[in-house]
Amino acid sequence: MTAPLHDLMMDYPLTLTHFFERGEKLWAKKTIATRIPGHPPFRYTYADFAERTKRLAGVLDRFGLGRGDRVATFAWNSHRHLELYWAAPMTGRVLHTLNIRLAAPDLIYIINHAADSVIFADASVWPILAGIRDKIPTVKKIVIMRDTPDAVVPDGLDDYDTLLAAARPVSGWPKLDETTAAGMCYTSGTTGNPKGVVYTHRAMFLHCLAQSMADQFGISENDVILHIVPMFHANSWCVPFTGTMVGATHVFAGPNPQPRDIAEIIQRERVTFTGAVPTVWIAIKDLCEKEGFDISSLRTIAIGGSAAPRHLQESFEKQFGVVMSHAWGMTEMTPLGTVGRLKSYMKAWDYDRQLDVRSRVGYPSVGVDARIVDDEGRELPWDGVAMGELQVRGPWVLKSYYDNPASADRFTADGWFRTGDVATIDAEGYVQITDRTKDLIKSGGEWISSVDVENMIMAHPKVLEAAVIAVPHPKWVERPLACVVPKPGVTLEPAEIVEFLRPQLAKWALPDEVAVIEAVPKTSVGKFDKKVLRDRFKDWRPKE
Repeated sequence: MTAPLHDLMMDYPLTLTHFFERGEKLWAKKTIATRIPGHPPFRYTYADFAERTKRLAGVLDRFGLGRGDRVATFAWNSHRHLELYWAAPMTGRVLHTLNIRLAAPDLIYIINHAADSVIFADASVWPILAGIRDKIPTVKKIVIMRDTPDAVVPDGLDDYDTLLAAARPVSGWPKLDETTAAGMCYTSGTTGNPKGVVYTHRAMFLHCLAQSMADQFGISENDVILHIVPMFHANSWCVPFTGTMVGATHVFAGPNPQPRDIAEIIQRERVTFTGAVPTVWIAIKDLCEKEGFDISSLRTIAIGGSAAPRHLQESFEKQFGVVMSHAWGMTEMTPLGTVGRLKSYMKAWDYDRQLDVRSRVGYPSVGVDARIVDDEGRELPWDGVAMGELQVRGPWVLKSYYDNPASADRFTADGWFRTGDVATIDAEGYVQITDRTKDLIKSGGEWISSVDVENMIMAHPKVLEAAVIAVPHPKWVERPLACVVPKPGVTLEPAEIVEFLRPQLAKWALPDEVAVIEAVPKTSVGKFDKKVLRDRFKDWRPKE
């Protein structure tokens, strides 16, 4: 009788716990730092980090949180936030990072929809939560993290470091299934309420392995990583997890970092890897040119959120010796989808031809399948010309949103996720994002729903119609322009619209300008014809 050939390997779960335990043993001497405004950076070792994370796990146990309970964070990038990144999922709870830049209505919806049990908040952003505390009934406890030395913990709330000092560290970690939920983020990339994306341990485990590959970001123990991408945005592109897995030196940008802070950290800490949206690097370029900051330690800058202008890539390489690497992804993808790396034979090409390739967002990551389809769902060729909706699938791509059956149309019958981006893919496999469906506006790496803003404007008593379009901006890439039609016989001042929107929208989502027009152009079926408006305002320029 022939012996069986299948199922002869160990059933070893792909969970984040493996990375943490490995790191505690191998990287104990490596360091983690956080910028503290006006003071020297805080520094400690991986050994200290592991001890505090175990104590934090003890705190979560003492709070009486059960498996699957949501542990929310409302904080800047810091070592404390990193401790939460690991303690919550390794104890079977779910890390839920809240965007500190959202308007109050979105925060209230997200916290209640996720049913967060506890929120760990930085003291500097606590006032935002304080204003909605009575509207989030599922939250039983709020813990304050003193992110500046002079921070005060409000009466009735717990102090993070005091809790850790008094806690008993856990002696071990529960055995978890790799499909257990580890993290949760909400995205507002389309109209309607924000949608929840739930990441499993398996998805994040595989994502970390891919991200560390030499032909992806190549993150290794040798790296000094500066975390600029907010830890509330798609898990800071998952880099804090990958960096801990390989034992890299972590440097966290701390509260509200500005371009000068970033340039100073890169120069002082000899940072080798970082990433951010292009607008950050436009400002840093100007600083380096004027004041001579040395950023030559950077081996690469990962660019996401939107494409970096070609001239910006060229300037960084020629002036500072730093190569920018485009990447594309989504919250729904954990978030890595493509990485812009030159193939070996392309390095013999002339510089302009190489730059043409690097101006694209790259080829699909290992673990990600990509295709483009036409309006009828037919797959299109990879010829760099055919243009269609970009669709993806893979082990770290979501298969449904959390408790949101209305979004089932984002998934195809054959199991692909419809990204909503329009793209071409060339014969080499490089993706070029060419447009966005549903008239979304992407400003400084943040999505703005034009339809949501239109609906808010049309709730104004003086407004008859409103259409919001994207207009080009030299710094933010795109900004919203509101085209508003007043009701007959009514005088409407643009400032009235902005003030009406201010309490409803985050500051970055407010229109840069309100244009009062006679009528919104319509298509043959009565829909707003935004392409006509885009043509009309194609020469729009931001005011000084």
